[in-house]
Amino acid sequence: MKVLVFGKTGQVATELARFDGVTCLGRADADLTDPGACEALIAETEADAVINAAAYTGVDTAEEERDTAMIVNAMAPTAMAAAAAARDLPFVQISTDYVFEGGGTAPWQPDDPTGPLGVYGASKLGGERGVAGAGGRYAILRTSWVFSAHGNNFAKTMLRLGAERDALTIVADQIGGPTPARDIAAACMKMAQALKTDANTSGTYHFSGAPDVSWADFAREIFTQAGLAVDVTDIPTADYPTPATRPLNSRLDCATTETAFGIVRPDWRAGLAEVLTGLKT
Repeated sequence: MKVLVFGKTGQVATELARFDGVTCLGRADADLTDPGACEALIAETEADAVINAAAYTGVDTAEEERDTAMIVNAMAPTAMAAAAAARDLPFVQISTDYVFEGGGTAPWQPDDPTGPLGVYGASKLGGERGVAGAGGRYAILRTSWVFSAHGNNFAKTMLRLGAERDALTIVADQIGGPTPARDIAAACMKMAQALKTDANTSGTYHFSGAPDVSWADFAREIFTQAGLAVDVTDIPTADYPTPATRPLNSRLDCATTETAFGIVRPDWRAGLAEVLTGLKT
């Protein structure tokens, strides 16, 4: 299967590039601030499916750059999905737990009411609605706490800080499932293939690593596996203010993803071990 991927240097796009038949488009090839250009690329592609792994990911900067975030995260995916629908091509859109308001402790179901706390979440929700409304074969895959050996992410930040300091304070009241980018890429490919065969699998799905943990406990596991002696002190989100409000509850119920596609939640601890091995080579 030939797959056209929007995104090239991001964490998930880098992992998607490992698959046979995948063509990744970077910013020089596809400008997401020009939705019409993205639509034209799909209209001309010889691919059998399309995956959008590109996004405006600056959660805090989005508060000041709302228009850009909305174009890239909402308008561009909407245009892509419309172009894919016109050609009956499966379209997979990666989304986020930030579409929820983050209250309570129960894992979020795909059909739970949304309520983003900031511009980033609102822009991603706009993309979801555009994709779902395009009328084609589609899968919206909400995920959380992505990490890999590439780009900027929490795991790499902790490794850097852990090599410089012997003590850190880490937020402990935000709970979610760290998710290896490699597993997200594999899930996207499997969903695209399933959509090609059966349009009835179209819908919104969740996918995150297990078990759910706090950022502080995620950090502790990173330091343990990396052999770094770092003392982690738990702090509340209130002690670490940021321009954009983060959801406290990022737990995602992934049951329907397993039922529809046979994709189970990966053990992020095993994924972390792979990332650490990759960083050493």
